[in-house]
Amino acid sequence: MLTCLDIGGSHIKPGHSVSPGLVEAGKPFATPDSFPAFLAALQANVRPGSRGISISIAGAVDPENGCLKVANIAALNGRPLAAEIQRHLGLPVWIANDADCFALAEAVSGAGVGHTNVFGIILGTGVGGGWVMRGRIITGAGGYAGEWGHGPVLNTRLPDLGLEIPYFACGCGLSGCVDTVGGARGMERLYRHMFGIDLASTAILSDWLSGEPAAQLVVEAWQDLVSGPLAMVLNVVGASIVPVGGGLSLVPQIVAVLDEAVRAKMLRNSGQALLVPSTHRIEPGLVGAMMLGWQGLGHG
Repeated sequence: MLTCLDIGGSHIKPGHSVSPGLVEAGKPFATPDSFPAFLAALQANVRPGSRGISISIAGAVDPENGCLKVANIAALNGRPLAAEIQRHLGLPVWIANDADCFALAEAVSGAGVGHTNVFGIILGTGVGGGWVMRGRIITGAGGYAGEWGHGPVLNTRLPDLGLEIPYFACGCGLSGCVDTVGGARGMERLYRHMFGIDLASTAILSDWLSGEPAAQLVVEAWQDLVSGPLAMVLNVVGASIVPVGGGLSLVPQIVAVLDEAVRAKMLRNSGQALLVPSTHRIEPGLVGAMMLGWQGLGHG
């Protein structure tokens, strides 16, 4: 048996896996605001007979020292979490970024089945990504491999649309990152910049699907801004499939138009869709954590 956890800034989703490929989700609980409280909550969710603890977390794990960089969980930021949990509970611990766990879930049992090289992307509140080769997560130096949402790479001029887009400040400390325009908040930011109106991304996409001109222009700008950086990343990593998760992916038409734009800007010519909606819509973090843990135990 494995204990699995999907740790976010506000809630932790626990789960248990009795065999590879199966995970049973438990009742979510609030993320504790102190490390002792976190350890106590973790211990309370470890069932007797558990062979280890596998964690998906909204942060980066440095593979050199195991330390976390977690912007919205102060009690865990900077800690070598796996080592500290192992000392406290006496069980092996595996930890990976939540987007990496999403990509692993899709590569092993989702849209990426049959593909050696899978690059999973998240278009949610912001932009994330994970890279899986031959069923194993690629972490890279610092644990940042797959993080295509950050770096000052955006176009500022979209001449075909007659638009100029500023370099918006990003939460990572840089400006001009894909994360500032690529997710739901980014699409809303574009709408506000272009029309001076606050409109939820769900409403923007609904208007876009109905052919409303302002929403059409915003989505065209979004498509142009996001597709170039993603095409460049895919040229570099050479993935043959890109599962797309996050809230925006719930509208399959937006995945389709981004796929079309990305493939048009890549070196590789492909007559088939490269970006596809993800398969694991429910608890992809827990599914990926489960797979990570069983791999750590030598299964898969």
